Amino acid sequence: MSKEHIRELVVLSGKGGTGKTSVTASFALLANKAVLADCDVDAADLHLLLTPMVEQRHAFMSGHEAIIRQQDCTGCGICVDSCRFDAIRKEEAAYRVDPVACEGCSVCYRLCPDKAIDFPERVCGEWMVSGTRCGPMVHAQLGVAAENSGKLVTTVREQAWAVAVDKRIPLIISDGPPGIGCPVIASLSGVSLALVVTEPTVSGLHDLQRVLALARHFSVPAAVCVNKWDINPQQTEKIEAAARSAGAAVTGRIRYDRAVTQAQLQQKAVVELDSGAGDDIRVVWKQVTELL
Repeated sequence: MSKEHIRELVVLSGKGGTGKTSVTASFALLANKAVLADCDVDAADLHLLLTPMVEQRHAFMSGHEAIIRQQDCTGCGICVDSCRFDAIRKEEAAYRVDPVACEGCSVCYRLCPDKAIDFPERVCGEWMVSGTRCGPMVHAQLGVAAENSGKLVTTVREQAWAVAVDKRIPLIISDGPPGIGCPVIASLSGVSLALVVTEPTVSGLHDLQRVLALARHFSVPAAVCVNKWDINPQQTEKIEAAARSAGAAVTGRIRYDRAVTQAQLQQKAVVELDSGAGDDIRVVWKQVTELL
């Protein structure tokens, strides 16, 4: 299957906790055949609902880190004086690099007169290809205090596309990260459709407008659904009006439902339980498929 025949849907939110991952997991069940990608690499949680079985593990390399070879270090202290991040400290008569504080700028590596500092690539996390009851899934975990989450998101998307082409699967569904930062941009650019899940609050409207502006900047078609709409119907109407004004389609509303929590406790998608929220998500999915 060529890439021209594959569609990619990313589910976004302007903030965390809007129900984005619950909606994505339900879409994965309703799609019947899709490649799943968890692009929320800083705090991945789609695996909690889909219980993937890992088939492949790969190290994610990004940037470099300084490592002092103690046997070659003469203790001149130039590295300490030159490190603007205070990442090198003297401990028990030896100089050591704090890997969390090290920014990989290479100043110490370049200035060390004894060439006693190595500067290898840094392992910043891992990405995995797994099998789920909904189909193949590509997901990742960024390391503690690691950076370059945008690059890891790009890796996840590239591998999801490779799986889709190899297995001839025509749809990729991505669980995007919250906010509008670098990982969101890496998740959004070039997709067929972005569905923004929001909630009926003042901050929900504000964050939605920021995400829609980002989608317009990258010329990505956008749609909106309001989760837990019935806790504030008046604000829901304001959000839907703002979405239409921004050129986004409104795909439906999802009611507040305790079944969502029950599904999470059972490691299931909402649509796997008999629930009102599940019925609402089916309506939203139908609208989304018509836009793809």
